[in-house]
Amino acid sequence: MEIRIAPLPDDRKKTKYTDESHLGFGKLFTDRMLMAEWKVGQGWVDARIEPYAPFVLDPACSVFHYSQEIFEGLKAYKWEDGSIVLFRPEMNARRFNLSADRLCMPEVPEDLFVGGIEKLVALERDWIPSSDGTSLYIRPAMIGVEPALGVKPSDIYYFYVILSPVGAYYSAGFKPIKIMVEDHYVRSVPGGTGEAKTGGNYACSLKAGLEAKEKGYDQVLWLDGVHRRYIEEVGAMNMLFAYGKTIVTASLTGTILNGVTRDSTLKLAASLGYTVEERLIDVNELMADIRSGKITEAFGSGTAAVISPVGVLAYKDEVYTVGDGGVGPITQQLYDTLTGIQTGKIPDTFGWVRKIA
Repeated sequence: MEIRIAPLPDDRKKTKYTDESHLGFGKLFTDRMLMAEWKVGQGWVDARIEPYAPFVLDPACSVFHYSQEIFEGLKAYKWEDGSIVLFRPEMNARRFNLSADRLCMPEVPEDLFVGGIEKLVALERDWIPSSDGTSLYIRPAMIGVEPALGVKPSDIYYFYVILSPVGAYYSAGFKPIKIMVEDHYVRSVPGGTGEAKTGGNYACSLKAGLEAKEKGYDQVLWLDGVHRRYIEEVGAMNMLFAYGKTIVTASLTGTILNGVTRDSTLKLAASLGYTVEERLIDVNELMADIRSGKITEAFGSGTAAVISPVGVLAYKDEVYTVGDGGVGPITQQLYDTLTGIQTGKIPDTFGWVRKIA
C-alpha cells in the first residue's frame, strides 16, 4: 500500500531530549505519526506520514460512546553499529487484526501496519535512544470515528501510529516486584474481550490496581472470572512460574492476552533446555507450591519490562515469598538472553529481529 510522506516544516520540529536517563515512559513523542482512514465502501484510503498533531473529533464519535478502540505495543532498538531493528512486528500485526475482528473493526493490511511502521521509524531514527535499556516505544491504534449515536460498528475508522522514546524500565535496577492476587474484581470472562488488546480491559483493571498500590503492591494478578480459582495474567504482563527446570504458565483460553514476549520467552526457554507447560494453574496449588519451595521463581513477561522478576505474591491477606525473594537464575538468564537478542548483543537464531535501517 502506497504511503504518502508529508513534509515536516522546520518550525514544527520538536526539541529532542538531551538526557536519556530521565526519559520515563510514554510522555515524550516524536515529530511524525502514521495515519490512514477507512470508510465503508472505500476501504483504507490516504495512508500518510505527517507531523504529529492532535485530532479534531466530533463529540458523537463512536469511540467515545461505544469504545470501539484497539491498540498494540512494540519497540524499535538502535544497535551499537547504528542498525535500527524491530522485534517480531508481524506478530503484533496479526494480534492487532484479531483484536479488530473481536471489536467489529476492519483488518489493517500487514503492508500498511508493518510497512508503515518501518517507514515511520526510519524517518524518526534520530529519536531512538541508545543507552542501555532504552528504546523507541511504538503505539499503533485504531478508533471508530463515525459521528453518530447508535450501538453499531462505526462506518469510519482512523488507524494511526505514534512513537515515544522511553527510558530503561528498571531505573533502580533489575529488582523483584510485589504482586497481589485479586479475588474480588475480575478482568475478563469466557466469551468476552480478554484476549483482545482494547482499552476497556485496562480501564476495568484500574480500581483493583489502585487498591493494590494502597496496600504496598506493584501490580494485580487476576484470577479467572468464573471460578475465581485459576491464575490468568497481571495487568501489564503474562505470568510464568519455575518449578526447578520446568516453566509453567496459564493456557491461552480466550480470556488473556497472547503476549508476543510470552511467546518469545516460552520458545527461548525451550531452546535453553527447560521444560515448558501451558495449563490451568489453581491459585491454592500455586500458593502451596510457593510455601513448600516447589516453585523456585516467578516472573512476568511483557513488552515494557521484557522480563520482570516477582519476589512476593499476596493472597487473602497472606504474603508468600518466592524462593529467597530475589532474582532467580532462570529469570536472569531469560532476561539477559531476550534483551541481548533485541539489542544485537546475542545472535538471533529465531529470525525475530527485523532490520529496517
